[in-house]
Amino acid sequence: MQSKKNPEVDLEKKRGLYLQIGFIISLLLVLAAFEYKSYDKTDSSLGELNLDDLEEEIIPITKQEVKPPPPPPPPPEIIEVVENDKEIEEEVEIEETETDEEEAFEIPEEEDDEEIFMVVEQAPDFKCMKIGRKEYCGYEALTKYLQKNVNYPAIAKEYNITGKVYVQFVVEKNGKVTNVKVVRGVDKNLDDEALRVVKSFPDWNPGKQRGKAVRVYFTVPINFNLN
Repeated sequence: MQSKKNPEVDLEKKRGLYLQIGFIISLLLVLAAFEYKSYDKTDSSLGELNLDDLEEEIIPITKQEVKPPPPPPPPPEIIEVVENDKEIEEEVEIEETETDEEEAFEIPEEEDDEEIFMVVEQAPDFKCMKIGRKEYCGYEALTKYLQKNVNYPAIAKEYNITGKVYVQFVVEKNGKVTNVKVVRGVDKNLDDEALRVVKSFPDWNPGKQRGKAVRVYFTVPINFNLN
């Protein structure tokens, strides 16, 4: 006896199968939709260009100056080397001249007769003079002469004028005194008296240079003192 299938039981069994299949299909659709959205977002992000980053990375392009090439170096100087064995055409000829060793070259020294010396080998000096029985020479004779012949000006005594007057003069080659002048004075009256006395000097012994009489400057201090 064959058993009859219940159509309701079979429908129940198929319903569970269909639900499972439908669930699986729904799950697959959801996964497919999710994957599609993620790919779409990734593709769109790859296609976008970030302008801010691009502006920061822009490097200005500068025009580089092209320098002209340096001039070529000058050609090296050619130095001609002469071998030792090669004779040099140009020779310096040295002529020997015979000199007489005994020959002396004398340069004549010309002395100016008008030259006046400041310093000489032998200075001029006052000639010797006798005072009483004693004879004085040189500086002592000059001092005695001044003491005897200087007259103190009266007006200078009245105003108590004192001081030392320096008188310069030239002792000529013949011993005479010329070119008398005051080089350091005190008072006109004292200066004039000093000039008068020096101009009254007798002849001196002239100064000498290399044994020859020459003109020489000479300075005499004359002291005016009331004490």
